[in-house]
Amino acid sequence: MLSFDDIKQLIELIDDSNLNEFELDQEGTKLSIKKNSGVVSHALSEVGQVVLPEAAPKVNVVENSPSPVVSEAPVETSDLEVITSPMVGTFYTSGSPGEPPFVEIGSQVSNNTIVCVVEAMKLFNEITADLNGEIAEILVSNGELVEFGQPLFKVRKK
Repeated sequence: MLSFDDIKQLIELIDDSNLNEFELDQEGTKLSIKKNSGVVSHALSEVGQVVLPEAAPKVNVVENSPSPVVSEAPVETSDLEVITSPMVGTFYTSGSPGEPPFVEIGSQVSNNTIVCVVEAMKLFNEITADLNGEIAEILVSNGELVEFGQPLFKVRKK
């Protein structure tokens, strides 16, 4: 089976190339990547099919899905880095109900700071900041379903 890094690398290579469509069938895993009018959609299937949009909110948008932005004030985006979801799953701000969130707007983070967990198939995956800075925006709500590559946080890099 392809690793997350292998899939990410393939997506980046296809996105930067002149190819409009790419398919790979390897050891029971099928990967299909198609580019259409600026929107890139990705499908990965082992049992069934999971659609993985890459920074394309028009791909597989669920109607009436809440996606509130948690922000104290408008944020200048030129000096911000984005922490994205490495997988499809459910976003949680803390390790368990009733615990305080891992980070809030204004929290200082470093490479190994846990910023959230994403639950996928009953496994809770800790997501780290992988950069030094300050949380400027939280882009998803606790308990919200997130897609692969979906922006979760904006961080003012230091």
